[in-house]
Amino acid sequence: MTHSESLDQAGATSEIGGVGAVDFRRRAMICLDIDGTTVHHDGHLSENVYDAVQEVRAAGHVVVLATGRSVIATTPIADLLGIHEGYAVCSNGAVTVRLDPSRAGGYEIVETVAFDPAPALTVVREKFPNAVIAVEEMGVGFRMNGRFPDGELQGELREVSWDDLIRDPVTRVCVRDTTATSAEFEHLVEHIGLHGVNYAVGYTAWLDLTPEGVSKASALEQVRRALQIEPGDTVAVGDQRNDLEMLRWAARGVAMGQAPDEVKAAADEVTAPVEDDGLALVLRSVPLF
Repeated sequence: MTHSESLDQAGATSEIGGVGAVDFRRRAMICLDIDGTTVHHDGHLSENVYDAVQEVRAAGHVVVLATGRSVIATTPIADLLGIHEGYAVCSNGAVTVRLDPSRAGGYEIVETVAFDPAPALTVVREKFPNAVIAVEEMGVGFRMNGRFPDGELQGELREVSWDDLIRDPVTRVCVRDTTATSAEFEHLVEHIGLHGVNYAVGYTAWLDLTPEGVSKASALEQVRRALQIEPGDTVAVGDQRNDLEMLRWAARGVAMGQAPDEVKAAADEVTAPVEDDGLALVLRSVPLF
């Protein structure tokens, strides 16, 4: 496998290469959100979904996890699914890894896109004084200005000063306001005028910030080209607003049954909720060559 590496002015490093003589063009690239899609919100993976993932992989299709989770929170799910090789898109598209069991941690980073968080976080701090903010330290954990609810962040968690929080370019920022509802949070975010970032509000009062122009879809398109899979052979399944671009990008975009209405509207179809193993229904409808 050959690789190319570049560094552009936006702070992106890339090393996604082709696949040589291997022909993936008859295979589907199946892109799966994790939380609320592949696993329940408590982290539970159903046996039905596990089996369905194994069936499509055994048929030769390529499964790519595409998540807002950090790398270190993504690889345990890949392990649960028995996926030890291939690509995974993390941090809402800001980080792409190649899974490789021979490497430390089971992966190598092939692309990162970072941004200066200071301008956006200055606005967020002013408009959401009760919010806690965390910036991702890739492969390590998060720096925070306060405590997040237990279990919401993974890895090493360090409370730091405001200056330490905003000092370096980062791949992802998480904002959490436990005093607001998701609807209140979304309304306020839409009116505060965040510039130079891509953002998505979660199912709780949670805000993810990533570099402008970066999404799961932008990263998945690079993976698709690397794997030489035709655009018409792409499937994506997700349940939240950070999946909007991915669902529109895929030839077949599927929203989970519990997804917000705007996510369902962006999809080509809607499956059952995660509690009813909606993902398994989608996977078992993919042709097995």
